[in-house]
Amino acid sequence: MKRRDFLFRTVPSVLIPSLINGFSIRALASSPLAQAARMVDSDHVLVLVQLNGGNDGLNTVIPLEFYDAYRAARPNIAIPENKILRLNGFDGTGLNPAMPELQNLFNEGKLTIVQGVGYPQPNFSHFRATDIWLSGADAGQILPTGWAGRYLNEQFPRFPDNYPNREMPDPLAIQIGSLVSPALQGPALTMGMAISNPNSFYDLINERTAPAPASRAGDQLAYIREMSVKTDQYAGVIKAAAQKVTKQSDKYPAAGKNPLADQLKIVARLVAGGLKTRIYLVSMGGFDTHAKQTDGTDTTTGTHAKLLAKLSEAIGAFQDDLRLLQADRRVTGMTFSEFGRRIKSNASGGTDHGTAAPVMLFGNNLQSGIVGGNPLLPANATVNDNIPMLYDFRALYASLLEKWFYADPAITDSVLMKSYALLPLIKSRISDAAGV
Repeated sequence: MKRRDFLFRTVPSVLIPSLINGFSIRALASSPLAQAARMVDSDHVLVLVQLNGGNDGLNTVIPLEFYDAYRAARPNIAIPENKILRLNGFDGTGLNPAMPELQNLFNEGKLTIVQGVGYPQPNFSHFRATDIWLSGADAGQILPTGWAGRYLNEQFPRFPDNYPNREMPDPLAIQIGSLVSPALQGPALTMGMAISNPNSFYDLINERTAPAPASRAGDQLAYIREMSVKTDQYAGVIKAAAQKVTKQSDKYPAAGKNPLADQLKIVARLVAGGLKTRIYLVSMGGFDTHAKQTDGTDTTTGTHAKLLAKLSEAIGAFQDDLRLLQADRRVTGMTFSEFGRRIKSNASGGTDHGTAAPVMLFGNNLQSGIVGGNPLLPANATVNDNIPMLYDFRALYASLLEKWFYADPAITDSVLMKSYALLPLIKSRISDAAGV
């Protein structure tokens, strides 16, 4: 059996396991200048922030323009108009008051909001909808690969044979989590690896292992841990990159207070430490807010507000950290969730599974602002009313692949299996790609 076949059939992912504790005109892409840019080995990094559960986009990015209809549709959870955070240059749209850090990033030109992101014939199952987003599939299509995995397979053919190598000594993609995301699944095997949790990361770089039980099983576990560290081909480069960074932003909360911030802190450290890893994936859960989404006496507080506060705090600290580490030029991030929620709130003070929702991108290289208008809300919303789709989520993927990673349009079309109109997300930075 070939090594590739053995790995695919027996090892689902390469891990640092818990055991060791503007729309573009595509014709322009064929211009000599664009071709020269793509020939440069870009050091750009994409950070994907997955919001598990289906985030309520209408209480995240609030349509001040249609505030009366918004309040009428969800009187028990609507955010008071005078508490909504204002955005420079966009009087008709605001943010949930739990997100001051994201408000600041927007007003500094480092946050872009894309309205109404979804796909045709949306699915309301968490499992299936997540699979659609991670694979880049149509609603009626089952794909065995992930969109990012297909891209990495194009860029690094025949992986893992002869990897790591001089040109790519580092992991192609890293997820902070116990299992590698299906988004990173390539045609033969996963194109990424997982750091099982922040504790495992710090155990690795500090050469610690959690104490094993004082028993025969404990002795065996200690041995497995030791061998796992020694045999993992990427442990050394991760450790070396992390050890280059000795000071990070003080805006991060204490360890354990904000799990997303803990994950992003690791990402910032590895990026600044010089890893050539292209894609990082982090996540947070809890967004399935069917009931008690807000506190009854104050709709600016409650479950959803706490989640958005952690999201905002984590991204704000991450951006500050990248700035201090002089790595912010290299990184663009994007939030996504498997679906949004219905326009009308339910009688339990929550929202039910919906369709389209806003996506937020963050970083220094964005054409900042809001892409797309506020969703037009019906005057008398019913329980079946949904946010209309304005943009297919795969148009965002295409835009990032071509404008951030400088992928050839033919490669993008192959990865996503059709052509999508590009969105005005990334600044034109050809000189930046060449390291000028």
